[in-house]
Amino acid sequence: MLTRRHLLLGSAAALAFARPGEAEAHHSAKFKKNFRLDPQYVPQRVYFPMQYRRGTIVVDPRNHFLYLVEGWGQARRYGVGVGKAGRKFKGIATIDRKAEWPRWTPTKNMIRREPHKYARYADGVAGGINNPLGARALYLYKGGRDTMYRIHGTTEPQSIGRSVSNGCIRMINDHVIDLYDRVPLGTVVVVI
Repeated sequence: MLTRRHLLLGSAAALAFARPGEAEAHHSAKFKKNFRLDPQYVPQRVYFPMQYRRGTIVVDPRNHFLYLVEGWGQARRYGVGVGKAGRKFKGIATIDRKAEWPRWTPTKNMIRREPHKYARYADGVAGGINNPLGARALYLYKGGRDTMYRIHGTTEPQSIGRSVSNGCIRMINDHVIDLYDRVPLGTVVVVI
């Protein structure tokens, strides 16, 4: 029987043999077979100024990058998709919840703005390969309250490097799994 674990292990194996710049294995009915990820959005170690503490996540929405500060002037950089104008989180938050294959429910604002698209999902969508939150979700809290913004996977890898979401920070599923495994609860997230 094929399980999520098999899918993830298969993704890891495919990554091991993928050429740089190709989209990682992304199991979704919406996946575009000819999609190629721009090499700048592939996870990589880059120079990063030391103005943030080691372990901090810094999101630069304008340039579509997420940085995990490693210290000593270095960070692990990932490409991201971010919110459309007026729908972006900005400021400082903490990751107070993490979920593997999370359940997704559109917010009331999403349903109000686009009922034709989101009303049918008002009761939520179970976690899985076709869930809009993808393989992992990191929930952003501010002052102990859920901001309703997430760093999460996506079923639309072609959105990486663009401003198209309802405000959350999207990542290729394999990339968000990597980030998820690297950060603990309580991690500070700065969206500049």
